[in-house]
Amino acid sequence: MTNLSLVLLALCTSMQNQSDASLLTSQNALKLMTPGLNIGNTLEAIPKETSWGNPEPTEAYFRAVRRAGFKSIRIPIAWTQYSDNENNISPQWMKHATDVVRMARRADLIVMINVHWDGGWLQPTPSKKEMATKKLQKFWRQIAMNFREYDERLLFAGTNETAVEGQYGIPAKENADIQNGFNQAFVDAVRATGGKNSNRFLVVQAYATDIDAAMKYNLAMPSDSVRNRLMMEVHYYSPYHFTIDDKSDIWQWGKSATDPKVTDTWGNEDYVDSQFAKVKSAYVDKGIPVILGEYCTGMKSKYPGMDRYRRLWDEYVTGSAVRHGMIPMLWDTGSILDRTTGAQKDRELIQGLMASIKG
Repeated sequence: MTNLSLVLLALCTSMQNQSDASLLTSQNALKLMTPGLNIGNTLEAIPKETSWGNPEPTEAYFRAVRRAGFKSIRIPIAWTQYSDNENNISPQWMKHATDVVRMARRADLIVMINVHWDGGWLQPTPSKKEMATKKLQKFWRQIAMNFREYDERLLFAGTNETAVEGQYGIPAKENADIQNGFNQAFVDAVRATGGKNSNRFLVVQAYATDIDAAMKYNLAMPSDSVRNRLMMEVHYYSPYHFTIDDKSDIWQWGKSATDPKVTDTWGNEDYVDSQFAKVKSAYVDKGIPVILGEYCTGMKSKYPGMDRYRRLWDEYVTGSAVRHGMIPMLWDTGSILDRTTGAQKDRELIQGLMASIKG
């Protein structure tokens, strides 16, 4: 073999190794996807995309997300309002969803899309089970066929926070079993479309994406035609009165809180770690990647001092998720990065998040 041949062989081998290293696997998903961000209150908004105060996504926004240090993005999507009475998704909406995914992928982001709340039709009750399962399967057959040739850096997440409307806490077994059935129907529908969907990563959800519900009812993943290509998704918003209850006067959190009267009695740092330790033991330690698909703290404007605790909570939860092997995807509705220009609106939080994932 000539010297030139040896050089070319070495170059080809190096390029192949680089390509292999970039492929998304169960082993490297945490590294390649952390940290992640949600583009919330946008494609899932009702009755139209801009109804909840955000503009349509732009190239500048996605490039800014990647430039800020985020590696993945979750794109919640509503489909029902863009479908006919037989659940055929309109070509115009499918094209728009495709264009948004392409913008995110061009920005070098790993992308996850889902069927979001979507009007609440996906009820895990015996009376709604058959209708909801058929509709979910039909939606996913169409979505999967549309994205059939996209590579593994596009993930599909079957549902969102599926739960019986108006019921909270640990569900009845029959309701959890129906959500598990939705997960299986989603996996079967996508895999049947073939192409790169045959081994695409699919993300399934615990009932209400709740950690304690997952521990009771979701320890067994759906059956699949390919090994090691499923992920579990949970969300985290504890303690509720601090994070997203805008009517509550709870605005301090954690060990550094100074006023017990405005601090909840539970849900501090040790609770975060204990919840995530459960997830690690149940899934991560068994080789199943876990997406922390949503978590955030809303700001209560009448308590400006909350800003410090808001960032502390976001950063602690992010760091704990990573320490426990989970892929964190922060929920954002436009307060972190300007949705039109990509300008950083909360530079301090971004810097804190990036520092938290490094330990």
